[in-house]
Amino acid sequence: MTKPTQHSEPEQESGGPGEATQAILDFGSAMTATPHGNIYCLTIIGQIEGHMTASSGTKTTKYEHVLPLLAKLEESGEVAGVLFLLNTVGGDVEAGLAIAELIAGMTKPTVSIVLGGSHSIGVPLAVAARRSFAVPSAAMTIHPVRISGTVIAAPQTYSYFQRLQDRIVAFVAGHSHIPGEDFQALMLKKDDMAADVGSVVYGEEAVKLGLIDEVGGLSDGLNWLYGEIDAGKKKRKKK
Repeated sequence: MTKPTQHSEPEQESGGPGEATQAILDFGSAMTATPHGNIYCLTIIGQIEGHMTASSGTKTTKYEHVLPLLAKLEESGEVAGVLFLLNTVGGDVEAGLAIAELIAGMTKPTVSIVLGGSHSIGVPLAVAARRSFAVPSAAMTIHPVRISGTVIAAPQTYSYFQRLQDRIVAFVAGHSHIPGEDFQALMLKKDDMAADVGSVVYGEEAVKLGLIDEVGGLSDGLNWLYGEIDAGKKKRKKK
C-alpha cells in the first residue's frame, strides 16, 4: 500500500493501514496493490473549484491538486491504472475542462464510474476516461454554459459563451459515442427542467444515448481495468 501526498506521486507507506486511511480522509485518494498491478483511485466530488476559493463548508475538487497528481500518476512506474469515482455537481468550466483534458491524455488505462451524479462540467469529466461506467441510479445534468457575476451585454460576450459551449460539445462528442448535434440538443431541451433549459439523463439512458459506455458499478469498472492492464503486459512481452 502507498500513501499519496498532495502534489506528488504516492510514496512508499511506512506506517501501516492508519496512514492509508488518513490519505483517503485528506485527499479522497488511495492506491491498492492487486495481482494485476497497483490501482490508484481518485475521487472527483462536490464542486469543481476554479480560480476562486469556494465558500466555507462546500466540498470541492481543487484543480491545483488534481492536475499535478495526474501528471505524476502518468509518469509513475508504480501505477498500472487509474480509477475515477465521480459524484460532482459541476463547477468551474475551464478548471473542469483542464482536468478532463489531462485525463483524456493519459496513456495508462483509466476508468470512470458515475455514482450519484456527474452534472454540468462533470459530464466531460465522466467521458474523459478510456472507459466510462454509470450505475443505474446515476444522474447527469446537461445544460448551456452559465457564468455568474458582472456580464457585459456586448456581442463579444455572447460569442464567448457560444465558443465556450462549443468547446464542451466538441470534447464530449470526441470522447464518447454521442454525436455533437445530439448533445447540443440535450443542452437546449425545454421540457425536462422546471426552471431552466437542458436535460437530466440517468444511467441506462446515458448509455443508450452513447454518452456513457456501460451501465455498471465498481466490480465492472475494476474488471475492465484489470483486463486492459493484463493486455498491455502481453503486448510489451511480445515486443
